[in-house]
Amino acid sequence: MTGSLNGTPAVVLMDPCGPSMGFKPQVTERGMAVISIYTMPPDHLQTRYPDHAVGDTVSLYSAELGEIRAKLAELGADIRAVVPASDVAVDKADTLAEEFSLPGNGARLAPARRDKSAMRETAARAGLRIPRYVMVEDAADIGSAAREVGFPAIAKHTAGAGSHGIRLLNEPQDAQDLSALQLTDHFGRRVEAWLVEQYVRGRELGVNLFSHDGEHHVLDVWEYRQPDDQNYSFPYWEWAQITQDDPDWHTAVDYVQQVLDTFGVRLGPSHTEIKIMDGRAYLIELGTRLPAYPMIDAWIEHSDLDPHRQVLASRLGEVPRIAAEPVKFDSFCGANAIRHDGPPGRLVEIRGLDRVERLPGVDKLVVRYQAGDLVPTTASIPTIPLRVSVSAPDRQELLRRMAAVRNTVELVIEPVG
Repeated sequence: MTGSLNGTPAVVLMDPCGPSMGFKPQVTERGMAVISIYTMPPDHLQTRYPDHAVGDTVSLYSAELGEIRAKLAELGADIRAVVPASDVAVDKADTLAEEFSLPGNGARLAPARRDKSAMRETAARAGLRIPRYVMVEDAADIGSAAREVGFPAIAKHTAGAGSHGIRLLNEPQDAQDLSALQLTDHFGRRVEAWLVEQYVRGRELGVNLFSHDGEHHVLDVWEYRQPDDQNYSFPYWEWAQITQDDPDWHTAVDYVQQVLDTFGVRLGPSHTEIKIMDGRAYLIELGTRLPAYPMIDAWIEHSDLDPHRQVLASRLGEVPRIAAEPVKFDSFCGANAIRHDGPPGRLVEIRGLDRVERLPGVDKLVVRYQAGDLVPTTASIPTIPLRVSVSAPDRQELLRRMAAVRNTVELVIEPVG
């Protein structure tokens, strides 16, 4: 591999999997080489993203910064940008960008933008409103940590994502038997620590901004809607954009702008999950990268944002379009997560699937399981049996159309064992 790109202009993409593979054609269109670095374990990549290397000029596999530096040096490419393509390595992307003197958000606070314990510590020092929390490195200490923060509590992987492995602890009895805890995170890596924090009751929002030169431009705000007012560990039931006249819009946007300033975010997209309780915002998680489903699909289908193009432009030192004019949507967007909340079972059929496809405003169906497949209890985004993207001319019609989807489709699952 020594000198195999020998001065060729190139862009480094960190973990471009799933929707973030959309960066690859943008790089190629500019006549540059695509160097993809995959930090997830190879077996996890092959299982979850078997086509991950499609579009790569060079694919590198390593989770260690020292080894990544050595492999990049051996390639000899003229690296023009380093892009954080997914959650797993946003910290490494900004560290490498700084080392190459390329645009990014800096290395100093990079760990706090990825690891939830460092994220909480940084927010606490700055006086941002956050849940009470305790970080533990041994799962056996989760119960005592939950008693310290108070019930109900949430236990989550400090370096995880996608709600994978989250445990809701409503009362002390829920912390007694933790034998079923997930010991690998969303990215297939061994869990090193858990964040145990206060469960914040309230409305959950995903706030999407795009920063350029320290100015934060609003893309949109989504509500994570629930079927009832019960406590939950898995937030995905319905997603729906909210309007700017929503009573929580300005509270959410103003708070998230403070979050971005606190964490040194000056460049690129951010997806920040917060909860609103008693009119006040609480930080749940900051992600300094593009969001995944359903938001990125909605932007591509129903806006003029062109997210991969704009992110690449900002990382190449150009002024992205969003910095000059607000994003324009032609519809209100949302999605249904048709979950399986019961015990694992075998899928017999998904009734009404053909009728759902013909409903007004249905843009896309993502079917995870086929008849005969074992369907686990839905506890992470990859285990949602059916996702349905929906659009409408206004929010009220959007909610009606999403209700129609839910009333039309039915999972038929037979118990096993």
